[in-house]
Amino acid sequence: MYVTTGDGVHLAVRDYDPPTRTHTVVFLHGLCLSRTSWERQIDYLLRRYGESIRIIAYDHRGHGGSSAAPMSTYRIDRLAADLDEVLTALNVTAPLTLVGHSMGAMVALAYLSRRACERAVDPHGLVLVATAAGKLGQRGLGRLLGTPATPLLFKVIGCVPDPALKMLAAPVCATLSRWCCCGPAQRATLATTAAEALATTPVSTAVGFLPTLRDYDVYRTLGSVRAQTVVVSGGADPLTPPVHARELADAIPGAAHRHVRAPGTCCSTKRLMSSTTPSGKRWQFTPTTHAGAAVLAGG
Repeated sequence: MYVTTGDGVHLAVRDYDPPTRTHTVVFLHGLCLSRTSWERQIDYLLRRYGESIRIIAYDHRGHGGSSAAPMSTYRIDRLAADLDEVLTALNVTAPLTLVGHSMGAMVALAYLSRRACERAVDPHGLVLVATAAGKLGQRGLGRLLGTPATPLLFKVIGCVPDPALKMLAAPVCATLSRWCCCGPAQRATLATTAAEALATTPVSTAVGFLPTLRDYDVYRTLGSVRAQTVVVSGGADPLTPPVHARELADAIPGAAHRHVRAPGTCCSTKRLMSSTTPSGKRWQFTPTTHAGAAVLAGG
């Protein structure tokens, strides 16, 4: 099914909506991915909750089965507005848990940055995976966002054929990684990430979101988040180093931080979550914490 946004973009949506559901979980994927990246986590929750849970997963504009849009709309604040329109169109009501990976988690935080009258429903739970509140251009491989290449790529995207841009991706990434003094392992990670992204995503989408990632900053919102929050980070994540997760967990009241040493941005592992609050009390297991567990168990 599709939800059509106010500016005419068709968002591809999968809605598992049993009549007996008592809780809704919405999955938000990362840049250059799609709603299919959540399949294992969705299967986990369906096995755990069955007919008592509603699960919604959709493709952001320019991704997966959703239609493309003007590059000027490839902004995180616009994706937050899309989320609001999806929640409204599907008549989602509380209790709600938002689960976001990387840029998808940034969309969830940007949604909470909107005024109360601009939010269809406030989430009861929040699962933030491999993400940040800002400063992406200052840490890890995200420093590449601060190079002159970001605005340059955005400008030339409409003038260079897509196949040519994909051919240039590898040498451009190699040059930028040397400019940022990246080590061999980071250069290899960057090359692999770029190749995988461009294999499944239009270049206009991959490049179009770079300026908004560079400028993204929701630090002022964190202290006002009232949702039960689980923050998940991976120790081998060069794009969003664990310092970002620690900042989120420290600033969001009552948030739990689950750090997995080995995984990178996808945080794939067979371990289940056993998070505790800062006071040492265990989380009450709800769809929120099981959604967090699904992220960790779904690898």
